[in-house]
Amino acid sequence: MRLKKEIDETLDMYIRKKSIEISPEKRNAATQVMYKTLSFCSSMQWYEVENVHRVQTPKELLEIYTLRSKIYTNLGYNHEFPDAIHGLNFDHFDEHSLILFTKVDNKISGTCRVIFDTQSKLPLDKNYSLDYLRQNNYSLAEVSRLIIATDNKGLNMEFKFLTTGVYSAMIANDSYKLLSVIRKEHFSLYEKFGGFHIEASLQSYGALNNEFVVTVWELAKISRFFKKVFLNGANNHLASKGRDGLDKLAS
Repeated sequence: MRLKKEIDETLDMYIRKKSIEISPEKRNAATQVMYKTLSFCSSMQWYEVENVHRVQTPKELLEIYTLRSKIYTNLGYNHEFPDAIHGLNFDHFDEHSLILFTKVDNKISGTCRVIFDTQSKLPLDKNYSLDYLRQNNYSLAEVSRLIIATDNKGLNMEFKFLTTGVYSAMIANDSYKLLSVIRKEHFSLYEKFGGFHIEASLQSYGALNNEFVVTVWELAKISRFFKKVFLNGANNHLASKGRDGLDKLAS
């Protein structure tokens, strides 16, 4: 009850501040998504990662929704990924996602979500069916809504932190096959992670007219580069956690 009250207060404050007209049905739907999302995030296993946080409060979640909306609007992605409420970008896939974020100067600077497969399937299924992988009893997850609130290119710190967070989310929850949709020209960066391969090519993705690739990351095959850049230092405990999980799967 306390969480629902906190969600209501946070959402009402945003609606009043932005002077948004919203129907009771839409308002209630937003409350339900936020409640289910926060409940799911708190129920999932999580290995601590330097400079990465999993969402825990309505305020954090609302700030993430706002950042998604701002960046996607600037990129012209808002037709494919429209706001559910003006200025707030979320959908029902958040309800079974572990949502991660980074902060700089007390503001969220980057975010992504790891969506775990359910009967609702994954967002990717809308454009490319993953049923053939499910038939092989793979435990699937999809990373999406990767947002970096800076103009830096390539391997910036937010990207590095979030990628390590994604790895942590996967191994903590015994999921070792991660799917994503990326623009083809970005594949060369991800390929360095090890175990990262192109599953299919798409000439467009919904309303986005670019060449995209469907990728699969097999965490059992991470490279020396990934271990050195992402799992060294404060995050070196994740390497042993990953090995423990893989040994469990093999037994």
